[in-house]
Amino acid sequence: MKIITDKLYELQDKEYQVFSAKLIPNIGIDKIIGVRIPEIRKLAKEIKNEEYIEDFLNELPHKYQEEYLLHGIILSIKYKDIDVLLNKLNIFLEYADNWAVTDIISPKLFNKYPDKAYEYILKWINSKKEYKIRFGVVSLLQFYLDDNYDKKILNVVKKIKYDSYYVKMAIAWFYSFALIKQYDDTVKLFESKQLDKWIHNKSIQKAIESYRISDTQKEYLKSLKMR
Repeated sequence: MKIITDKLYELQDKEYQVFSAKLIPNIGIDKIIGVRIPEIRKLAKEIKNEEYIEDFLNELPHKYQEEYLLHGIILSIKYKDIDVLLNKLNIFLEYADNWAVTDIISPKLFNKYPDKAYEYILKWINSKKEYKIRFGVVSLLQFYLDDNYDKKILNVVKKIKYDSYYVKMAIAWFYSFALIKQYDDTVKLFESKQLDKWIHNKSIQKAIESYRISDTQKEYLKSLKMR
């Protein structure tokens, strides 16, 4: 949509365009405008209720990375109806093709309707689409390790078998946060060494980088690394 593209180009930073292209190697630089995330968030808040926004959200696929990022942020902040949000997310995720797009989506409405959101998350992590799976795992990390925590999710994530760096990294990221927030339940999984070796070791590596893990816990986790 031209009005959106023009607004994004007004915020262009060509140095950041080059930097972004290095972070997302599967997206060509010609598909990246070069807009910093705080600027995209600010724009999303300014335009989320404009009359043309629904047309923009329905205009898929987009041309530019920043249009996808803007789309994801607007979905995160615009809707109060969980059914509308989940339907729009489901459509949007069909077009997600990199980690930056999936990781920017953070709908706080998931905290208000955790059961309904969880039904969709299960569908996403059991799909065959790389970035649907990643979004599902990241959503569990964001919204289901605190007030909505149930230890069954530790095994739900364990069952994901998808040989992709970005999925496996999301899983390791999830388990590192699970070790930080739900240590007693999660450490048992690492003691039993049921995870993929790479995920197992990467999860421990990320967890022990956190100041929220005690020195005693860090030493014990190091002893659990797979050789």
